[in-house]
Amino acid sequence: MIKCHLSRLMGEHKLRIADVAERSGLNRSTVSLLYKETAVRVDMDTMDKLCKLFQCGVGDVFEYIEDPESHNY
Repeated sequence: MIKCHLSRLMGEHKLRIADVAERSGLNRSTVSLLYKETAVRVDMDTMDKLCKLFQCGVGDVFEYIEDPESHNY
């Protein structure tokens, strides 16, 4: 599964969802879905804007964590 660390980054920078939306140019609902980790897909443009805003890499925002219940095919 993919873990989104947006809420942690926002906390470190003391930003609210509205702040991230305004500063990044992203839609507030997009930021909210990522913050709550309920988004099912993320556009490359969204990742680019978040990385620019937080001056970090994609791996700082998103992390792959192996799901112990997943089946190997």
